[in-house]
Amino acid sequence: MSISRRQALLRKLSTLAETAVFGTPSETYRTCGQPTCRCHQGQKHGPHLYLSFRGAEGKTTGHYVPQDLADAARAGVVAWHGAQEVLRELAEINREELWASRVKKAKK
Repeated sequence: MSISRRQALLRKLSTLAETAVFGTPSETYRTCGQPTCRCHQGQKHGPHLYLSFRGAEGKTTGHYVPQDLADAARAGVVAWHGAQEVLRELAEINREELWASRVKKAKK
C-alpha cells in the first residue's frame, strides 16, 4: 500500500474526528401535562431527537438533543460511522504490511 493512501486516510480520519458523535439517534413523540392539549387526542409533540449509547458502566443511556443541535448531531453520527470505516481500512493496510514484513524477514 502506498504511503500516500495511508496519509489520505489519516487526513480523512482527522477531519471526521472533529465532528464525530458516538450514539444511536432515535425520535420520539410525547404527550405533555396539559389535559386539554391536542397531544392527548392523538397529535403528540415531536419528533424529539435523542442519542443513546452505552456509558462507562456498561448501561445504555440517552440524551435529549435540542432542536437547534439536531442537524449537527445527526451529521456527527454520520461522521462517527465514516471514521469507523476509515479505521477499518487503515487496520487492513497495517495488517497487510505486518504480514509483508514477516515474508521479507523469511526471505533473508
